Amino acid sequence: MTKETERSRTGLGVRPLDGIRVIDLSTVIAGPHCATLLGEFGADVIKVELPGTGDSLRKFWPQYHGTALIWRIEARNKRCVTLDMRKPQGQEIVKRLVKSSDVVVENFRPGTLERWNLGYEQLKEINPGLVMVRVTGYGQFGPYKDKPGFGRIAAAYGGLSYLAGYPDRPPVIPATASLPDYLTGVYGALGAMMALHHRDRTGQGQYVDIALYEPVLRILEEVPAAFMKMDMVRERLGTGSMNAVPHNHYTTSDGRYVAIACTNNTMFSRLCAAMGRTDLADDPCFDSNAQRVAHRQETDAMVQEWVGSYPAKEVVEILESHEVPVTLLYSVADMFEDPQYRARENLITVEDPVDGEIVMSSVVPRLSLTPGRVDSTGPEMGAHNHEVYCDLLGLSEDELAHLKAEGVI
Repeated sequence: MTKETERSRTGLGVRPLDGIRVIDLSTVIAGPHCATLLGEFGADVIKVELPGTGDSLRKFWPQYHGTALIWRIEARNKRCVTLDMRKPQGQEIVKRLVKSSDVVVENFRPGTLERWNLGYEQLKEINPGLVMVRVTGYGQFGPYKDKPGFGRIAAAYGGLSYLAGYPDRPPVIPATASLPDYLTGVYGALGAMMALHHRDRTGQGQYVDIALYEPVLRILEEVPAAFMKMDMVRERLGTGSMNAVPHNHYTTSDGRYVAIACTNNTMFSRLCAAMGRTDLADDPCFDSNAQRVAHRQETDAMVQEWVGSYPAKEVVEILESHEVPVTLLYSVADMFEDPQYRARENLITVEDPVDGEIVMSSVVPRLSLTPGRVDSTGPEMGAHNHEVYCDLLGLSEDELAHLKAEGVI
C-alpha cells in the first residue's frame, strides 16, 4: 500500500482532464461515481449538497467518527459546497458555476431540474458547450421515466438478479446491491468523455441519458439473442457458467474455495493432466466444450472430487504448474496480504483530516503517461464554500454571510 497523499502532493504530474470543471449535483453512488472518475484524472469536481442535509451517502453504514467510510472514498478529490437549488438565489449560483464549467452530473427524476430552471435546455443557453450526464432509474423518456430507481431495482429490472443464485432457491443480489450504480458511473464517465471529445471538435455540447438498468442489460452476454433466436430463457446456475464447463467454484479439503476457468479444450487438457486423468481429454463425453456443457454435472463432480482431496494451497500450486487458470476466492483480508495487490498498489492509503489513514482501492485504469491519482478524501459538508463562492465566483464576505443567513448555502 502506498501513501497516495504524499506521492500526489510531491511532483504533481499532468493529468488528461486537467482544466476540465465538473459540477456534481447528484447523490449517493451512480452519478457521484461518474464525477469521481473524472476527478481522479484531473477534473476539478465541485460537489453540491443540500445545506444541513448533505448527500445521503454520508449516512451509510459502516460509520467512522460519525461519517460513512464510503463517503470518504466516493467523494475523493472533490470540493464540497452547500447550496439549495430549490431557491432562486441557489439557481442563480448554479448558473454562474455552469458558465465556467464543462460537465454537469445529475440524477434527479426527469423534469425536476427543469422545474428549477436548471434543465439542459436552460443551461445550454448559458454554456452551449456544456455536457450534462443525466442518470435516472429508467431514463429521460418512456412510460417508466418517473419511477424512482436504485441499484437493487436496476439489478432486478435489468435481468441480472434473475440469474444470480441456485436454481432451487430464490434469486440473490449479485455481489452487491450497488453494482448497477458503479456500472452506471463508469458508463456515464465514458459518455461524458465522448461528448467532450465531440465538443472539442465542434463546439457543441449535449446530454448523456443513462438509466440505471441499461448497463446491467449491456453485460448480459447473449441472453437477449438466445431468447429471440432459440426461445431460450437463461436460468440460475449457482456458481457455474452457461458458456463453459468446468468453469466454477470448488471446495478444497481445508474448507476454502477455488475458482477454476476452462473455456476451451487446451485448458481442459491441462486440467486433466493436473488431475492425473489425461484420458478424460479424449473421452467423447468430455472432448469438446459442447459435450462438457451437456455433461455438466459429471464434469463438475469429477473436478470437485479431485479438488476436495487437497488443501487450497496445494490445489493452486498444482494447477498453476500446469498453467490452468485458478485462484482462491479472496476476502478483503486476503487482498491485504497478497504480493500482486502490493506490487500494483491496488490498495492505497490516503490521509483524511478527520479519520486519519484510510485504505481504499486505487485509480483505474492505469495510464502510462498521464495517470490519475487520489489527492484527498471526501470532505466535510460545505468545506469549500468560501473557496468556491468567494475565490471562484467572486462573492464578497457579506454576500456569503447573507446567503448563509437565508439558508441558500
